[in-house]
Order: sequence, then structure tokens, then C-alpha cells
Amino acid sequence: MTKRADPIYKVIFLNQGQVFEMYAKQIYQSDLWGFLEVEEFIFGERTQVVVDPSEEKLKAQFEGVVRSFVPMHSIVRIDEVERLGTPKISEARGGGNVMPFPMPMPEK
Repeated sequence: MTKRADPIYKVIFLNQGQVFEMYAKQIYQSDLWGFLEVEEFIFGERTQVVVDPSEEKLKAQFEGVVRSFVPMHSIVRIDEVERLGTPKISEARGGGNVMPFPMPMPEK
């Protein structure tokens, strides 16, 4: 893999029971403790006749967003890629042996 002047990063993270697969130009540790900053999201151009509804949903959700702060514990993986893929949202599937630690119930 050759070094690019402007790298593209694929960021996979969990958010509200869904797995987000996004592409961005800038990723770095935030001044907010425990967060990563993701900037300059990249979406595919509308040159194709077929429109991916998942990508359109992501475009609408991140329209006007300059920077996102993603908690480090939500990050699944970050890759530097050569080519831009299709951003997508998918449902997080459970089924593992890991059980989340029980949280106290909020008082009413």
C-alpha cells in the first residue's frame, strides 16, 4: 500500500444498537477525555442511477456536521483504506457470550 497525501479512513463504531461504517479524512484524539474526533466525512457521489437508502440515511443524518465526537469505547475498528467504499448502517447483532454489566435503575 502506497502512502497517500490525503488518507481515507474507514471508521466502524456502535451507536444506539446500530453499527455505523463511515469514511472520513481526519481522525484524531479529542481534547474531551475518552473521545475521538472524526472530521470531513466522505460520501459517494450521485453518479449512479441506483441510490443506496442506507447511504442516503447517513447523508441526511450527518448533513451539516463539521465534526463528530465518538466515545472510544464505541469504536470497533479504524482502517486506512486506498479506496472509498459505501458508508452504511446495519443492526448490531448480539449472540456473543459477553453480557453487559448491569446498570442501576434511574430513580423516578
